[in-house]
Amino acid sequence: MAKQAERRAATSEAILTAARRLFGTQGFAATTMDEIAEAARVAKGAVYHHFKTKEAVFEAVFDQVSRDLVVEIDGTARAEKDVLAAMVAGTQHYFAATAKGPTGQIILRDGPAVLGWERWREIDAQHFGGKLPRALSVAMEAGLIAKQPVEPLARLLLGAVTEAAVACAGRADIARAGAEYARAFRSLVEALRLPE
Repeated sequence: MAKQAERRAATSEAILTAARRLFGTQGFAATTMDEIAEAARVAKGAVYHHFKTKEAVFEAVFDQVSRDLVVEIDGTARAEKDVLAAMVAGTQHYFAATAKGPTGQIILRDGPAVLGWERWREIDAQHFGGKLPRALSVAMEAGLIAKQPVEPLARLLLGAVTEAAVACAGRADIARAGAEYARAFRSLVEALRLPE
């Protein structure tokens, strides 16, 4: 039984690795299940055994890319002096990372279109979007910002980041746009900081 489970896991991982590369370079629309199977070196039936639709494969890839991005963001944020600076640094890293080819293609260009806004936000809330309310709570407890209801403030800030991300995705100069939006986000967050 253990060997069969290991084979299933290895097949699923091969499919996701191939799909991630293809979705990241070609985009969702240009990628076929046949190409995913060929790149994963498995039968097309094996792909359908693990994932019923191309959208299901994409959702698993999107979740994986989101999880990996949060690990990178956490590494960047840890180097900062306090939680507000970490929020700004993490958001800057998010914009920079999603300005690059495969990550931007999967997270910003195809993600909302393939998954729909509601599902895109649900997955994001498990990763990047879920960090903002926790960070704001920590900032309030540390006396960095005024105590207030966390949820409305988190939604407003996350809405700003989401809108900026979507605006960036539609621009030809995505890296420059991301840098501009990251600077604006820094201004928003720093305006919340209480005087020392």
